[in-house]
Amino acid sequence: MPDNDPRHAPPSLAAVEVAVDRATAALAAQQRDDGHWVFELEADATIPAEYVLLRHYLGEPVAADLEAKIGRYLRRIQSEAHDGWGLFHEGAFDVSASVKAYYALKMIGDTTDAPHMVRARTAILAEGGAAASNVFTRIQLALFAAGPWATVPTMPPELILTPRWFPVHLSKMSYWARTVVVPLLVLAALKPVARNPLGVKIDELYTGAAVRPGSKAADTKWLWTAGFNALDRVLKVGDRLWPKRMRRRAIEACVAFVTERLNGEDGLGAIYPAMANSVMMFDALGYAADHPVRAIARQSIENLLIVGDDEAYCQPCVSPVWDTALAAHAMMEAGCDDLAAKALAWLKPRQVLDVKGDWADEKPDVQPGGWAFQYNNDHYPDLDDTAVVVMAMDRAQAGATYATAIERGVEWTVGLQSRNGGWGAFDADNSYDYLNNLPFSDHGALLDPPTADVSARVVSMLAQLGERDGPRMARALAYLEREQMADGSWFGRWGVNYIYGTWSVLCALNAAGFGPEQQMVAKAVDWLERIQNADGGWGEDCDSYALDYAGYTPAPSTASQTAWALLGLMAAGSVDGDAVERGINWLAVHQDADGLWGQEHYTGGGFPRVFYLRYHGYPKYFPLWAMARYRNLKRSNTRAVGYGM
Repeated sequence: MPDNDPRHAPPSLAAVEVAVDRATAALAAQQRDDGHWVFELEADATIPAEYVLLRHYLGEPVAADLEAKIGRYLRRIQSEAHDGWGLFHEGAFDVSASVKAYYALKMIGDTTDAPHMVRARTAILAEGGAAASNVFTRIQLALFAAGPWATVPTMPPELILTPRWFPVHLSKMSYWARTVVVPLLVLAALKPVARNPLGVKIDELYTGAAVRPGSKAADTKWLWTAGFNALDRVLKVGDRLWPKRMRRRAIEACVAFVTERLNGEDGLGAIYPAMANSVMMFDALGYAADHPVRAIARQSIENLLIVGDDEAYCQPCVSPVWDTALAAHAMMEAGCDDLAAKALAWLKPRQVLDVKGDWADEKPDVQPGGWAFQYNNDHYPDLDDTAVVVMAMDRAQAGATYATAIERGVEWTVGLQSRNGGWGAFDADNSYDYLNNLPFSDHGALLDPPTADVSARVVSMLAQLGERDGPRMARALAYLEREQMADGSWFGRWGVNYIYGTWSVLCALNAAGFGPEQQMVAKAVDWLERIQNADGGWGEDCDSYALDYAGYTPAPSTASQTAWALLGLMAAGSVDGDAVERGINWLAVHQDADGLWGQEHYTGGGFPRVFYLRYHGYPKYFPLWAMARYRNLKRSNTRAVGYGM
């Protein structure tokens, strides 16, 4: 949209150069001595609330100072608009997050008649009370005897013994669901009760009325749902009838699964819910607090804490490989190849070369060669990180230094292409949609099917390395074409949302040789230009994941989403366009005194409609990347982006 406001005029190249230099220096200052970057990764109130509850579940000594800081954090993020807690900054009320936050604050010592607790309780009861919360919250409450097990779907531990052809099998679930579920199978079978030394319950959050909790799963089918609900009733009736020897063998198999994947102090699956469940499982089985596997599992959770002078919270996981790879790209774009080289030297030995993870259940003949998202998570490397690392290593042009790493990374990545031509994040063909109808799957995040953003990243990698045709590339490009929305955008599974997906695919199409005149590209460019905010930036809300999504809804501009839109438009050949110039101006105007950018809005995807992420690194390296690319293209003769990202 044209804009003649002089405040929105593009900055001079000299001013862009100054902004790039300031941002580069600020990002460089945050690089660790060993070459890597890692920034805070913040979720919603549920993770810090669950951390507090875990300590009381285990009966650990009260950490008064830490709990006070977590309490201040939870009170600060309580909504003034709806009195509860949402799933992202300024998000709508969520009953499950609110129940957990309320319970944690009560456990910390907040009285039920405190004004903020009265407000929260009133809001929770208005939405049906604790009984209306999701499955994982109902499990948490049942473990405290603060809610009935009868409302929790039955998942017997014998599930781990079923053959792979069985319709409900762990290998058919996503990696994150698998690692969360396995220790839960043991807990649900044993039904332990939290020590809860203070005896805190939340009876006041129950209305006494029957509630039928809803589901956030997409495209559920009534026949499947009815069938699985009937199966759940049968399993409940027969739960005590399993042969004791079989149950013992099932629990032993669950323990073996967990122990093999503990990752040292990085924890089961390197994600908080799985880590916490593993600790509770070991506790329920009688493992002493100082038992090696329980102790290391417990320490993995402590490693997720962010403790400040006044507040504290617990991260859902950490993102060092992702942050380091993306920051390295930004640094190379800014001309700091030496700092990028340090980052790549840190990344190289973290390639998983000797562990065939769970992905091998579907692709047993593929050699390992990927990178994980976290410091260590060898059983669960991911395709997105791997593609980004490979592209950074290729761009560094370090010759033989990274040749083998690149070769193994590509081999593993292409080996996990799904039958529809796309790629999921951790597994191939993890598209068993009927499982979304399980009563246990009300969160709608049980699966890891191919998505446009991850598929685009792999296409970018292959094209940057010189592969622009051939059967696998043709299948991948056909998949991306099928996934384009009618308005020209693409869905973003791991970033919010259509801006993220559209940036990802435009970069891939450019790398694969698609010019701005081609329909897929032209439609996407038109969409990005149409949704640009009047201030020159771009923004999109997490509510864009709603099941009834009917098209883009305006949202405040953010630094990371503005950078994605700019990188996408520049990849499509629009560096000289008005939209790009206005976007660059927005970044220049909003650069903070420290040389970087601030952003409270969540632009990271966890699980659509259920769990979102605020990557504190996103407003640091993505805007630098976009401004440096703008400078470089403006000073070049071709205006062409020569890389996959």
